[in-house]
Amino acid sequence: MSHRFEIRVYYEDTDLAGIVYYANYLKFIERARTEWVRGLGIDQSRLKSETGIVFAVRRLEADYLTPARFDDLLTVETRLLEIGGARITLEQEVRRGETACFGARVQLVALSDTGRPARLPAELREVLARG
Repeated sequence: MSHRFEIRVYYEDTDLAGIVYYANYLKFIERARTEWVRGLGIDQSRLKSETGIVFAVRRLEADYLTPARFDDLLTVETRLLEIGGARITLEQEVRRGETACFGARVQLVALSDTGRPARLPAELREVLARG
């Protein structure tokens, strides 16, 4: 099961060479993760206010494959690979049509309001696993 999120490359996303600046791919995949969670019916603001839990990136492995350019329409695909007690591992790919531009393996950790790892509530784990 995967989630797809479309994003257009704007001029502000590019560097002097006219290609997407490398750090902007991280913004693209962050937006896609937010929309994936929202699409599952999880309100992250409510999750924080009711449980104190927020998600943070713990580890990220990135591969820059083919440059994207101004005005390209990109699709970010997000797939859940693994869900643990406090960790979620995702695979995300940014494509222009059939061409892969960027790929990442992202490990998220649930944190409490004290900044310590927090166990994901069972009902949240179930929703994520179904998504």
